[in-house]
Amino acid sequence: MRTLCSSTLLAEFFVIGFAGLVAMKDESLSAGVVWTVCGVAMLLSVLLCGMVTRPGGVQLGWALQIALVISGFFVPLMFFLGACFAALWWASVHFGRKVDEAKARWAESSPSGV
Repeated sequence: MRTLCSSTLLAEFFVIGFAGLVAMKDESLSAGVVWTVCGVAMLLSVLLCGMVTRPGGVQLGWALQIALVISGFFVPLMFFLGACFAALWWASVHFGRKVDEAKARWAESSPSGV
């Protein structure tokens, strides 16, 4: 699960940065606010890469996904991209857990000397 979720989070890091560049074109938003919010979200996406297997890591990932969708109120394209990344997050968690279960079953069934 860690590899799939981390890949999704790292891709989000770049999308958040590019969304910040797009948000800079909005004259009603100050540069300080845009980069503070984007910087915190980018930092969170990187930190979550290491926390995804710890308690609460997946839930924090979901919080980031919700924040990405909500950011569509400032950068409308983020409604679409946020939904896409929420779907990727779900797939990463769902299929990552299946892979982890399959690895555990394989480890139990394999001889200990191999």
